[in-house]
Amino acid sequence: MAHVQSYAPRMAPETENKDVRELARYVERELETIAKALAEFTFLRVMVLHVAPEKPRDGMLAYADGTNWNPGSGEGHYGYINGSWTKLFP
Repeated sequence: MAHVQSYAPRMAPETENKDVRELARYVERELETIAKALAEFTFLRVMVLHVAPEKPRDGMLAYADGTNWNPGSGEGHYGYINGSWTKLFP
């Protein structure tokens, strides 16, 4: 199984000296790091939630624990579709 690399931004360089080339190098390195992280993305891990997301939006995916948060059909993967949580794999 492939390891999924996450992305954590590095500190931007000081811009007091207004060196545009230094800032451009920083942005280029950050974009390369993001591209590598996305290229290695081979699976999606949905964390188990014990409470419903505060502001659900259509298209969200979640994994309900089925006990503390039960959207209606017990533990499992749910999608927020047309304003409600729908179990994806009944």
